[in-house]
Amino acid sequence: MKEEYQKRLTKLQNELIDKQIDVAMITTPANVFYYTGFNSEPHERFMALVADNRTKKFILFVPALDAEAAAEASIVSNIIPISDEEDPFAILQEKLGKDISHFGIEMKTVSVFQYNQLQTIFPQTAYNDIQPFINLQRLKKSPAEVKYVKKAIEIIEKVMAEGIKKVKVGMTEADFTAELEFLMRKFGADGPSFSTIALAGEKAALPHGTPGDRVIQKGDFLLIDMGVIKDGYCSDITRTFIVGEASEKQKEIYDIVLQSTNAGIDAVKAGVPVKTFDIAARNVIKEKGYDEYFNNRVGHGLGIEVHEEPSIHENNEQIAEAGLMFTIEPGIYIPDWGGVRIEDDVYINEQGEVEVLTTFPKELQII
Repeated sequence: MKEEYQKRLTKLQNELIDKQIDVAMITTPANVFYYTGFNSEPHERFMALVADNRTKKFILFVPALDAEAAAEASIVSNIIPISDEEDPFAILQEKLGKDISHFGIEMKTVSVFQYNQLQTIFPQTAYNDIQPFINLQRLKKSPAEVKYVKKAIEIIEKVMAEGIKKVKVGMTEADFTAELEFLMRKFGADGPSFSTIALAGEKAALPHGTPGDRVIQKGDFLLIDMGVIKDGYCSDITRTFIVGEASEKQKEIYDIVLQSTNAGIDAVKAGVPVKTFDIAARNVIKEKGYDEYFNNRVGHGLGIEVHEEPSIHENNEQIAEAGLMFTIEPGIYIPDWGGVRIEDDVYINEQGEVEVLTTFPKELQII
């Protein structure tokens, strides 16, 4: 990966030259990891990768307690540790001086506090948004990145297979969620990629509901949406099961969502707008008369973050290209009754064709 990180940094540097940006500061942990290989959540502390195009050098500012880990992981060797009692912006000013005409920042993620601090130490500087370029650069996944995501998928599918064996009538959603997250660690995950969702019965109608003290009962839908982080990359999978026995309506709804997921996947290829994939999946649900119960996008990008570009929605005119990785996850959510979501992770390969990375069975399983 060392060579890949270097290529990413060079591409960033060339963009800054092209846009006549003197200095750029990257503070989003996922973006710092993308360019350096150092993966850390600084919480309230200051962490930034700074590209100084006046000197053609990169500097990585990290909390002092992370200095050793950064030195071990980062391709950028010029590391400035900042202890808790120090003012990071004073150190930034000291290292960069004042002669900065154009300063690049991620405008979606830089806080008002950080922006005010920057304006205080660099009052004559104009600020440029480098976020769109970074998003574009991260959009296409390299073969190495695909390999990392596949590993995260392999782990979460083991968790799903073992997890459903733990389901018992009478256990709560929260208890079952704890079993799933234990299995994540057991099978080698660095942690969940988002808060695990396990919803029973009527709660399965909440697309992003929170597991609680709802008791799992015979005849319930059991919607499980989860993923893991492994070596900095995420997986995300959803399967919906039925506990004990299924009603005819449950089978009908499940079959419609399964057809919708497959239609969305079948539409995936390079050279067409990404909205095509949403529309293909959505039309199946619409034709069956359940479109009012599916009111969110059909998918999202996946990689270092569990939600990244591209957004797979019915108005996105962006043309799909080889290298894109995202989810296809339509659902039907009927309030006070229940819901079904079936989610796969897909990739557009070098031939411009879809590869389905998730392999866990999608046919209805009664557990």
